[in-house]
Amino acid sequence: MEEKRSLIVGLGNPGMRYTDTRHNFGFMVLKAFADKIGISFKTESKFSGSLAKAKLGDLDLFLLLPTTYMNLSGEAVKKALSFFKILPQNMLVVCDDADIPFETLRLRAEGGSGGHNGLKSITEKLTSSSYPRLRMGIGKPTLGELESYVLERFSKEEEAQLPNICGRAIEIVTCWATEGMVKAQEKLVALS
Repeated sequence: MEEKRSLIVGLGNPGMRYTDTRHNFGFMVLKAFADKIGISFKTESKFSGSLAKAKLGDLDLFLLLPTTYMNLSGEAVKKALSFFKILPQNMLVVCDDADIPFETLRLRAEGGSGGHNGLKSITEKLTSSSYPRLRMGIGKPTLGELESYVLERFSKEEEAQLPNICGRAIEIVTCWATEGMVKAQEKLVALS
């Protein structure tokens, strides 16, 4: 039987200062997914990130949290894909998206960065935007700059909804890893 490998990347910024901020939504979901399947992350300097490994049926699954800061996420992603010999279409990037309303999830097989610096960095390093991404809506600020907004913590009202949103995102991530993109997109429609 042919060995199958996939990589799931959660985008965010390292360090306590950024924990639980909107821009770290990808980190939050991937850590919750790792907890759910009973694996933990270890710092791996050769990948410029923290890595966790799991076996799901005949799939070798690798989870990556880049520690390069959001704007340089592509460096860590490229290193991991190259080391594990995984094609970009077998990678799922999980990230926040200010252009999508809070609570909304979008799953696409490819696409533009939409101004998201983490996706921009990955696309530049891979010289391709043909990789799946799960984008989680954080909405836009009613006042102030977007840059400040994404680096703020979720509001109390939003925090109350995070377990439900993370739960839905974990279901999508699990389905993508075990059943593929089409089934994961169908599941997202069913959960919406």
